Amino acid sequence: MAINDNAKPSKQIRLKEKFDFFNDERVRSFLYQFITVAVVVFCAWYLYSTTAHNLAVRDMSTGFDFLSISAGFNPGFTLIAYEPGVGTYADIYLIGILNTLFVSILAIIASTSLGFFIGMMRLSNNWLVSKVALAYVEIFRNTPLLIQLVFWYIAVFSILPKVRDSIDLSGGAEVLLLNNRGLYMAWPVPGDLLWMTGLALIIAVAGVVLLRRWAKKQRDLTGKVVPTFIASLALLIFLPGSIYLLTGSPLSWDIPKLEGFNFAGGAALPPAFLTLLVALTIYHAAYFAESVRAGVLSVNQGQKDAAHAIGLKPMQMATYVIIPQAMPAIVPPMISLWMNVVKNSSLAIAIGYSDLVSLFMQTSLNQLGHAIEIVGMTMAFYMSISLFISWMLNIYNKRVQLVER
Repeated sequence: MAINDNAKPSKQIRLKEKFDFFNDERVRSFLYQFITVAVVVFCAWYLYSTTAHNLAVRDMSTGFDFLSISAGFNPGFTLIAYEPGVGTYADIYLIGILNTLFVSILAIIASTSLGFFIGMMRLSNNWLVSKVALAYVEIFRNTPLLIQLVFWYIAVFSILPKVRDSIDLSGGAEVLLLNNRGLYMAWPVPGDLLWMTGLALIIAVAGVVLLRRWAKKQRDLTGKVVPTFIASLALLIFLPGSIYLLTGSPLSWDIPKLEGFNFAGGAALPPAFLTLLVALTIYHAAYFAESVRAGVLSVNQGQKDAAHAIGLKPMQMATYVIIPQAMPAIVPPMISLWMNVVKNSSLAIAIGYSDLVSLFMQTSLNQLGHAIEIVGMTMAFYMSISLFISWMLNIYNKRVQLVER
């Protein structure tokens, strides 16, 4: 039977889709977004208009002109020069920010270091060591931070010896003294040429970084581990030390001396600061210890066996194999940990430490009013710090994730 090649193909029957306004995916997507934006805009407008109306009815002033008004109270602990009656409320805001950042940064460093150490102790094969670490985690993680603050302040720092019976933490040198009024320490007084020693220290640190990168490159190429600890330590000590001696030791110390009922000279940290630092460190270290333990346990056992098979020592195994692969699991909880340290520092108001909440959102607000502005500025600070920490650690998290792959 012959086949006609010129035969036209049969037309395909196409069903015409019926447009359904409420079930169309594009319409629903746009409609939901439009409704969401409209609700947010309405809520913002309602909040603003209601607030403005209530302020006008009560004849309450608004704006940020109050920042230029002189503040007549003494903030107590300050990191910058301040004179009551001369400094402004803008200075009080800055003092609160600096005090909050000061204790938060120290607590972040201390809690991260202590938490890493406790987390590794939890994984120890020694039964006593692991159980002591477990007890630490369970006790301090399950006790509210506010209660720990009150405990350290009342049961520890408030019962320290009086000024004349201070505890000398420097072993008789009397440059680090602890008593019920705080921690007194010698304070450095820089000379004219000290900047040269600082420059030498920066160069030494850069040299150590380059040396470690070279050693890492050699290890990757040849598999041979190049020791860098002694060379790095010598570089950090010899170069700045020689410059310091050649420039005539341009650094003196202001040592605290007992005069009357208190110490004069040097620097002092109040008991409230010490309490907050200790409580923040111990509390958040317990959380970070569990993050470290979980991160280490997430490393495949085969990686550990392989490292052991090629002859790596326990310290080398932890440094080059286990910890780098555990970091992707450790860093995300660490982001929340660091943010919580900063935010939980606001509990210092319970023990009288001069942080931002105590100075600005309590004392300043009680004296001036301007609740919306003051609360808004305080919220903006904590939000900015949290976003900065999240942004910084997320960059680092991406780097360690690439290392894992």
